[in-house]
Amino acid sequence: MTQAIVTKYIGPSNTRGSRIKATAWAGSVTVPYQSNLSSEKNHAEAARALATKYGWHGKFVGGGMPGTDGFAFVNISAAAGEAVFTTYAENV
Repeated sequence: MTQAIVTKYIGPSNTRGSRIKATAWAGSVTVPYQSNLSSEKNHAEAARALATKYGWHGKFVGGGMPGTDGFAFVNISAAAGEAVFTTYAENV
């Protein structure tokens, strides 16, 4: 069973660059922020990394969360194959 994935932007520190953390009940992953991608794509890529880590498949749809620097993604079809992530603006 897949779970909702919540992503959060983490700004740079003295020792690390900007990154995105994707979290679900099962666990989390943190990936570097890629300046060549849009904010939405960065969040979707972090969510994809978490889904890949746990072997989750299907189509995930996501959008921004109010009052935060993050997104939430939910699986709308747990089909076999590669996980596909969609936001309002684009499909990644």
